[in-house]
Amino acid sequence: MARRTKAFCMKLEFGSIRQKAPGGPFYYRYQVNGQRKEIPLRTCNREEAERKASELVPVTKAKSVEVVAAHVKAAKGFAKRALDLPLSEVWEKYSKHPERAIPQIHERFAYEATFQEFVNFATHPVANKKNHTVISSLSEVTPEMAENFSDYLKTTNIAVDTHNRKIRRIRRIFKTMSEYYSGPNPFQIKTLMRTAREEQGKIARRQAFSREQEQSLLRELENPNRKLMNKAEIQVVYHIGMFTGQRLKDCVLMQWQNVDLERRQIFVKQFKTGKEVTIPIAPELYAALQEALVWKVDAYVCPKTAARYNQTNEAGKNVGNNLVDLDVLRVIRWIGVEPSVSIPGRTKKVTVYGFHSLRHSFASFCAAANVSKAALLSILGTDSEIADKYYTHVGDAAQQQAIAAISSTMSDVSSPQERIRKALELLESNPPGSRKTLEKLHSILKD
Repeated sequence: MARRTKAFCMKLEFGSIRQKAPGGPFYYRYQVNGQRKEIPLRTCNREEAERKASELVPVTKAKSVEVVAAHVKAAKGFAKRALDLPLSEVWEKYSKHPERAIPQIHERFAYEATFQEFVNFATHPVANKKNHTVISSLSEVTPEMAENFSDYLKTTNIAVDTHNRKIRRIRRIFKTMSEYYSGPNPFQIKTLMRTAREEQGKIARRQAFSREQEQSLLRELENPNRKLMNKAEIQVVYHIGMFTGQRLKDCVLMQWQNVDLERRQIFVKQFKTGKEVTIPIAPELYAALQEALVWKVDAYVCPKTAARYNQTNEAGKNVGNNLVDLDVLRVIRWIGVEPSVSIPGRTKKVTVYGFHSLRHSFASFCAAANVSKAALLSILGTDSEIADKYYTHVGDAAQQQAIAAISSTMSDVSSPQERIRKALELLESNPPGSRKTLEKLHSILKD
């Protein structure tokens, strides 16, 4: 293993130059009246750092603290101007910065696209209607421009969550590139973020399938007249989703090594959360997996669908997941259900029925069967928010009882005085000793 190179440090006639990390930028350190001061030299080149530091030595040797402060301030300003970074070069430097965010590859593309959207806004006065000043460098970005960009995003008909994700991405980029601008991060302002209540009345909730709809999905998948790429494998994927409640990626990329047919158990390490769950295999799923053994050729239970899901483009971005998702949505349309709906104020339609609906169905069926929430979470994963959706209420019957208790129009709900009145009317009009009268009387008083 190669030995790590040490950060460079060199003493000068007055003070020293040093790096805080190997290969990082140089700093000039000195003392005035017993206090240690440090000036960023804004370069990773040793020779350039030595030259800049040598120019500062006469200044820092001055006896007047005020003189030193004035000269240092000027020196910092000079260094800042020398390192002014054009907006067109920010992404290239950021993408190689050691403190950059390192998310999954699809999110890296999202970071770049979001920042480019900001660059287009900042450098084109037509887009930047509130501020027609065209800027060209990172140091020129102001909090006012950040607010203008936030206002611009609100006009693009995107969701609140999407808006906030874009602001957070740009905020992170500016935080990483802080050496190229002065003052606070312009995207740190709280008012740039939107609140969830802005979308009240525009929320389209993910819907769960009913049992009848799930049965219809399976029937359509068995229908020989329905054509679909890798249809037999998609049928198995649907079985896995229905009887385990797992996400699409976990179902499509399930491997045989995690399927124990002898003990009838499936082991899943969820891609999204890293949670590890063990799930009993339902009889219906067991039968589907037995059929899948016919085409067993490699590690994946559904090899062709897994290969399709894992397809990437030339840049390394996954594109196959969308292809498989379209296959899944086609099956949903077969049963007469439209997966997406239009929402006022949104450019894109919102998905209400998809493969993820099977996860909601799994939770709703468990709740209806009085399965404990802890048992459900042991299958879905302990951080699942879906469980709260179906387990925070006390049940439909209890809710109906509550509504009946406050409704004055319910015919089957009577006050004690009303029940006594009905009982007296019954006794006056019917023989008090007959069995039929006693049964009616008991029914009235019981209600």
